[in-house]
Amino acid sequence: MVKAFKPPSLELATVLKNHRHHLFSLTSNTWQARTLFALSRCRTKEMGGHIDKCSDTACSSLHISYNSCRNRHCPKCQGHLKEKWVCDREKELLNTAYFHVVFTIPHELNTMVLHDPKVVYRVLFKSAWQILVGFGNNPKLLGAQVGMIALLHTWGQNLSLHPHLHCIVPAGGLTKGGKWVQSKSKGKFLFPVKKMSNVFRAKFVENLRKETGGINNALSDVLFAKKWVIYTKKPFFGAKQVIEYLGRYSHKIAISNHRIKGIEGHHAVTFEAKNYKKGGKKELLSLSQAEFIRRFSLHILPKGFTKIRHYGILSSSSKKKVKGIIDQQLGKVIIVHSEEKKPLHRVCPTCGKGHLVTLTTFEQRGPPMNWKALFS
Repeated sequence: MVKAFKPPSLELATVLKNHRHHLFSLTSNTWQARTLFALSRCRTKEMGGHIDKCSDTACSSLHISYNSCRNRHCPKCQGHLKEKWVCDREKELLNTAYFHVVFTIPHELNTMVLHDPKVVYRVLFKSAWQILVGFGNNPKLLGAQVGMIALLHTWGQNLSLHPHLHCIVPAGGLTKGGKWVQSKSKGKFLFPVKKMSNVFRAKFVENLRKETGGINNALSDVLFAKKWVIYTKKPFFGAKQVIEYLGRYSHKIAISNHRIKGIEGHHAVTFEAKNYKKGGKKELLSLSQAEFIRRFSLHILPKGFTKIRHYGILSSSSKKKVKGIIDQQLGKVIIVHSEEKKPLHRVCPTCGKGHLVTLTTFEQRGPPMNWKALFS
């Protein structure tokens, strides 16, 4: 029996509904307000829905399911999207180790992020990739073209603004002659991290100047006075580790419903957050609902902005051709699943065995009055 998906009892949508008529005053722009409004309606009768029946003949129970908003910021809509995305990435894995690296910009840039997030985030992606390309092309370090999958996250555990890129990078690269070159590094990353950090700072400021037409000297001095740190983790040594990482980070949003532990009427929200100053200890944090909404809205990405990007030998224009060449040299990755994956949101909540089959759909006014009699 597959355990059916059980939605959490406390939801972000509840807080948004409490303040639905004030969303425009709690956000910075209409796009943020419209996004929050969509999240508040997700899987409610306002979205319309469908009548489902369990495929197991021993059960055959009927269920009402409301449509989802399909917004990438919605905590209810990421599960099946993540599964599909991860499945596609499984097919593209190379038979080598992968490194995990995080590029973070200092909080002194937060004001600029609030003013023009699209520019700052674009510069972050561009600068991180330029660093890897520059170090990768250095024959003393690798002398080959590298690849990168970069995922933008903008939040800290307390929902503060904390833009950073989570990246996975194959432990090697492809020469112009089509030969795979394995990493020469015995450390935590392909290249010397301290040197990368200094170059990343200079490259980011340079790109930011070009994108914005210049930044004031005071901000420039502050940015260069700070120590920028590129964080690296131990490399992944197997396909399973890479897939687990991608699944954990790819469609993550600022806060999941499971982290919300209390909603007090229209007043306060209590949620769980890790305190990294105390070694990642989980603590409860309470905010007014207005402040909670304001902080969450900081992490609504600009319209059309791509938060997951592929570069180099992992880019969409190269990966199919490149993978064939690399597989001939390294061998193919074989992933064995212990059992067939089933989307939990389509498992019958009554018996946990059958899956839900849609019988009919309905609009905002709801299902027919006698829908149970009609489909029993």
